[in-house]
Amino acid sequence: MDSQPCHRGRLGPGHPDAVAWRRRHAGCTGVKTAIVTGAARGIGLATTELFVEAGWQVAMVDRDGEALADAVATFDRVHGIDCDVSDPVSVEGMVEETLSHFGRIDALVNNAGVADFGPIEETGFDRWRTVMATNLDGPFLCTQAATSALKETKGAVVNIASISGLRASTLRVAYGTSKAAVIQLSKQQAVELGEYGIRVNCVAPGPVRTKLAMAVHSQAIIDAYHDAIPLARYGSEREIAEAIVFLCSEKASYITGQVLAADGGFEATGIGLPALRS
Repeated sequence: MDSQPCHRGRLGPGHPDAVAWRRRHAGCTGVKTAIVTGAARGIGLATTELFVEAGWQVAMVDRDGEALADAVATFDRVHGIDCDVSDPVSVEGMVEETLSHFGRIDALVNNAGVADFGPIEETGFDRWRTVMATNLDGPFLCTQAATSALKETKGAVVNIASISGLRASTLRVAYGTSKAAVIQLSKQQAVELGEYGIRVNCVAPGPVRTKLAMAVHSQAIIDAYHDAIPLARYGSEREIAEAIVFLCSEKASYITGQVLAADGGFEATGIGLPALRS
């Protein structure tokens, strides 16, 4: 059956009737739209790929414009937006551009993040704030900016935390704290936004075989992780993306306020001393 064409862009995002127009026309093609931050590489790129395979449209968001342009060129039904998620003005513009281009927002994946590892005594306040600005302020700002549109679609939010937000480790005072805060933020958002039909969940990846991880993890570190993880391996970007897209889908329609550790059983191991297994 032919669908009625959507003439997107008829009203600019600042037009007083824009919200009402989007509400009338957002569903006219039946194509759902996701925003994925940190989409130029790694888990964000894998998540974009999975959404596109499922028939979704994706606003790919990243502050690395060159890498983003290269990533966008590999997909159909995507739109790239250069945005720093720690900047409120940039975030507002990103959401408006998504709505202007696609007409609706059904899912928001707050994946953009930075990692900064070092001893507590060497973690200056500038380093602390840099981590918090992207890892914590970003999910807060993006969700706040997208809430009105997500109310219209009764959409979903997935915040990406880390196993480091569930269990402490050395050299991660800023990173681990930021990810623990993201977990609590997700619960706060789920409780408050649930009455509007918006679901909010959190995925906490364990060690993932990304290009960055493989570049900085020595063989000794890799062997130690394999020994500590019950599945005895790193996860793949695709495996994390599967969890994210599931939580954004109708298959997870009664799941909200939850933290899913996609970590091969790492968080469940507790102390996990090798000597205790013999």
